[in-house]
Amino acid sequence: MALVGAEGTSGLDTARAVQIALVHDLAEAIVGDIAPGDGVPAEEKHRREAAAMEQLGGVLGGCAGERVRALWDEYEAGASPEARFVKDMDKLEMILQAREYEEEQGKDLSEFFDSTRGKFKTELGSQWANEIAERRPSLGSPAPGAASEGAETVP
Repeated sequence: MALVGAEGTSGLDTARAVQIALVHDLAEAIVGDIAPGDGVPAEEKHRREAAAMEQLGGVLGGCAGERVRALWDEYEAGASPEARFVKDMDKLEMILQAREYEEEQGKDLSEFFDSTRGKFKTELGSQWANEIAERRPSLGSPAPGAASEGAETVP
């Protein structure tokens, strides 16, 4: 998603967006994928993932470990247009998967859509989120929403 979306979005460095996308979930390889409904506070989730990245940085060592950690930190802080874009792609992947589960299993997974409502920072993220929501099975849930106040208007 990051590769395809970034290539069509002016103002984004596609290679950097893809690098961030590749490293953003590395910590989950150690701590697992902590979902919004798991009841883990955001601070604790970040602490666990930061510790995992420290561990991975030690395994990689040197410049490679530093580079991977810097990209992860950039993502976590939303410190660049590419990091904010990848954050939107991560949220989109989650609601896309939720939509697929709703369709396949007939479940209402609105909590996943609710957890992203109003949190997209890019125009493309908001557009794709609305499209995913429109394709949900008839559950009566509104679209996860437009970009938040101050969202970047990256076409």
